[in-house]
Amino acid sequence: MFNERKSVRYITHALARIEGVIEGDALLKDISVTGCCIECTMVVDIKPNKVYKITILPEAASNIGSFELKAEARWIQTGGYSCEAGFLIVASPKGKLFQRYVDYLVWRST
Repeated sequence: MFNERKSVRYITHALARIEGVIEGDALLKDISVTGCCIECTMVVDIKPNKVYKITILPEAASNIGSFELKAEARWIQTGGYSCEAGFLIVASPKGKLFQRYVDYLVWRST
């Protein structure tokens, strides 16, 4: 699955919220311009092929405000008391903040 990615994923220290699905904040594990992975410390009801509105709260060091993404759930893995979900990003209403954040992650990783 990971070898099929079109864009490099960058590890983040950001938080993510999916209203009505995740209580509180989840960890945004990684992100690229095409997709992201979110990890929760609880089992959540994310349905594959459904589009969700995800609010991203970048780490303070990035100096980038929060932004929203519309993303389609592609896969879900649950184990014990945790859950990971992979998403395909389908829209970014505040595209400039999203692109600035990915650019920041690229810069940080070099």
